[in-house]
Parts: sequence; C-alpha cells; structure tokens
Amino acid sequence: MAAFGINRSEGSLIRSKPGRTAASASNSQEIDLYVAMPEGVYFYDPGPHRLVPVVAGDFRARAGRRGAEKAPVNIFFVVDLSRYVVEGQPDPRISDPEVQKSYYYVASGLIAQNIYLYAASVGLAAWFHNCDRENTPAEFKLRPKQKVLFAQSVGYPSVS
Repeated sequence: MAAFGINRSEGSLIRSKPGRTAASASNSQEIDLYVAMPEGVYFYDPGPHRLVPVVAGDFRARAGRRGAEKAPVNIFFVVDLSRYVVEGQPDPRISDPEVQKSYYYVASGLIAQNIYLYAASVGLAAWFHNCDRENTPAEFKLRPKQKVLFAQSVGYPSVS
C-alpha cells in the first residue's frame, strides 16, 4: 500500500476517486504496478489491496539490470495513457504527449520514493532503474495504451 495504495476514501475535488499515497496529474492515477516474483507476475489492485495473478513464471530478469533477476521482488511501473480523461472524454489540459510524459515521470518518481522510504523503514534495499521495455508488454499481457516505464528492485541489502 505504501507505493501507490489507497489511503483515504476521497481524493481530489477534481475527480472523485479514492485518494492514493502518491499524487498524479489531475488525479488520473495513471500508473499501474506489476510485481514480478519468482513464481509469477501480479498486478497490484489498490481497491482491495491485493495482487492479481497475470502470468506464471519467473520474469524478474525483465527488470533488465545486472542482479535484478535475483531480487525477491521487481516492481514494474506501467503508465495507462487511457486514464488521461475527464468524465469519459480525453482531457484537453493534458492531451499533449510531452505534457503526459512529464506527468507520468513525476508520478513514477513519487511512487518510487514511497517504495524507497518503506524499504528503508523495514531494513530492505531498493533500486530504481530502467528495464526491458521491448519484451515486457507482451509477456505481462499489457493493453495497447499501457507503456512500461521503469522497474524497482526490492530485496535484502548485500553484506560486504
């Protein structure tokens, strides 16, 4: 829940969605989190606060960085561009792809920081990084309007 979960029943006055632990442009809540563990990939569903199975198998290597495939958990940040709407219509205030990019990059950073803070509070290590954007969408069964952005590995600190 710390990453991008629901922490209050009502969010902003702009859109009547539940409030989340990280801000998003016009309360679009455009970032989805996919969690890769050794047994499979799961979609984080913030409403019931649960992990929904997406695909079986070990896809942690899609995090794309040396050592990430060994991390117990890799969290993939996925933007859903279809969420930039107001009352079912495209939001003209954020219809420019460059503006959208600035918004979803900021949202990703806020969520990543929440993960870093939580990990530090319980003695875990975290690492935010690039990932395999080419193969991951098909393997995670993403829709055309979803785009893989980054990954964040979470695990135990290495002992020197």
